[in-house]
Amino acid sequence: MGGVQPAADDPHTRAALEGYRAGALRWLAGGVIAVVLAVLLGAVAISLAEDRGRPVPLAGMVVVVLVVGGAGAAVAGLGGLARALRWRRALTAVPWQRGLLRIAGPAVVAFEPEGYDEWDPADEPVRLRLVSTSVWRTRQVQDLDGGEVRAAPVGSGQWVLTAEGLPTLYGARSAPRRR
Repeated sequence: MGGVQPAADDPHTRAALEGYRAGALRWLAGGVIAVVLAVLLGAVAISLAEDRGRPVPLAGMVVVVLVVGGAGAAVAGLGGLARALRWRRALTAVPWQRGLLRIAGPAVVAFEPEGYDEWDPADEPVRLRLVSTSVWRTRQVQDLDGGEVRAAPVGSGQWVLTAEGLPTLYGARSAPRRR
């Protein structure tokens, strides 16, 4: 690489990856706990119903909500863990690109790498659509409008963004150009 430091070697990147992985583990653990609670609640509700001779009101609905919500959270956690692993591997091979972030639409940003010339018609920013489904993560990135960020490609049309002082990474995909 000729003296260019891979993004994964940066202490901030390692901490941000670890923060992202920790969040994914929390989702996974929370989902598993919800499913276990659903099984326990179901067993208690069945036992109470047999003793009393009538069902426990709303117990079935609560069990279903816990199972569905827990399964969804566990899947989200597993997806986050897989992303963190994929990003870690990719960031060991590429350096960060510094540049400015511009808001280009709802959940769409434009990354202008260093050296970008807005007056050159052949030079275009990298248009990215954030992959986060949470409003607060999207707003955190939107708050960086006009600020310096670091971005790195981590796969076919996939990017990772971060900035100084942010404790995590944000995933994005290449967005189609507006016509």
